[in-house]
Amino acid sequence: MIGSFVRSREAILLAALVALVLLVETRFAGFAAPGNLTRILNDTSILIILALGQMLVILTRCIDLSLASNLALTGMVTAMLNAAMPGLPVGLLLAIAIALGLLLGAFNGLLVWKLEIPSIVVTLGTLTIYRGVIFLVSGGAWVNSHEMSAAYKALPRTELLGLPLLGWTGVAIVAAFAVGVNRTALGRAFYAVGGNPGAAIYTGIDVGRTRFWAFVISGGLAGLCGYLWVSRYAVAYTDVAGGFELDIVAACVIGGISIAGGLGTVTGAVLGALFLGTIKNALPVAGISPFWQMAISGAAIIVAVGFNARRQPGRVILKPEATR
Repeated sequence: MIGSFVRSREAILLAALVALVLLVETRFAGFAAPGNLTRILNDTSILIILALGQMLVILTRCIDLSLASNLALTGMVTAMLNAAMPGLPVGLLLAIAIALGLLLGAFNGLLVWKLEIPSIVVTLGTLTIYRGVIFLVSGGAWVNSHEMSAAYKALPRTELLGLPLLGWTGVAIVAAFAVGVNRTALGRAFYAVGGNPGAAIYTGIDVGRTRFWAFVISGGLAGLCGYLWVSRYAVAYTDVAGGFELDIVAACVIGGISIAGGLGTVTGAVLGALFLGTIKNALPVAGISPFWQMAISGAAIIVAVGFNARRQPGRVILKPEATR
């Protein structure tokens, strides 16, 4: 088992991540200090959560480009509710964010499932729709820190054992995915649908329904991240997380999630997000322009997709012979 991991994509990515941290440490002392690494984990938690949601969608041979817009809309709704009714419990606002995210994800999933519209077309459309709805509900106005209650802003910042609850939320979701994706029938169905949709049908798996649930889960995670993002940065506006779709897709493909579907791991998605998060933390330290971050993210996608195309097949749930 150890030998197979050493030869795996995840081991290569982990080694690259460690090498990157040590390389930056040689130039900027303290970068590899435990406290700074904890901050990187905390800063990357939202990307990790969204990358895991995107992973499910990509496993089924689809893609969701509306996750950042979902995040922005749910974040704005919770911020506006908090500003209008400061007495609302934070737990209720969190539930509203997740429920709204689930609803937005279900809308995407239904269009892909029932109308059989390609997911890239659906989510490009809803990306714009959700951003437009933000403007309609807010009138283009911002919700700033002084309009938010202390309890609303405190949750993701509250520390437990030296790590903020935002980071612990990411850890908990990673653990849940590690079990859910590998140990449940639905988790195996995601792989089966992406690996061989024809064979999946013959074994009784509803391909459309499975894709629908992938969009629902990813939407719910985006809703959760909507609250976490806005409460952490204490500001909500129309363009929150603008362009973050690229980072989410980049984290997935860097982590070895195949755009062709059916191939990828939770470990890979997490390492891909951490690798990208480490780069984004290292570049400002090195005094590199933020615009180079966008170029590096785009280049990383191209390189990772090319590398994935040369890989041997990974986890196979249903073999092609099953269709015969």
